[in-house]
Amino acid sequence: MPTIIYVDDSRDDLFYLDYIRRKQQIEVDLFCFSTAETALAALEQRAAEGWPLPELLVVDLYMPLDSGIGLVSRLRRDDRFKAMRLAVCSGSDAAEDRARSLEAGADVYLEKPLDLARIILNLEM
Repeated sequence: MPTIIYVDDSRDDLFYLDYIRRKQQIEVDLFCFSTAETALAALEQRAAEGWPLPELLVVDLYMPLDSGIGLVSRLRRDDRFKAMRLAVCSGSDAAEDRARSLEAGADVYLEKPLDLARIILNLEM
């Protein structure tokens, strides 16, 4: 079963993705965090305990304390997390947001609302 970490300052968006997971009975370990710092701490703890990296980390582009791009940049500079697949998500369809996200090291840019079933399908490819 794949593991996904989702980071978003919107409690509504966090709730929605988990709701969709349960409603559609999608088999995924989904861990939701409302700040980049708590997500990073969880990743560091997983690494320290020898757990495998999640198959994907999805982070919101615009968050008040630390942008999604900031977290992606930090993870790409850390040897422990360089191989992890990273996605930035946003309600924005602006080409410059997509370009900034990919330049920072994201593997993919996702538009909200997130389609969890499609994300899982892409992980399996």
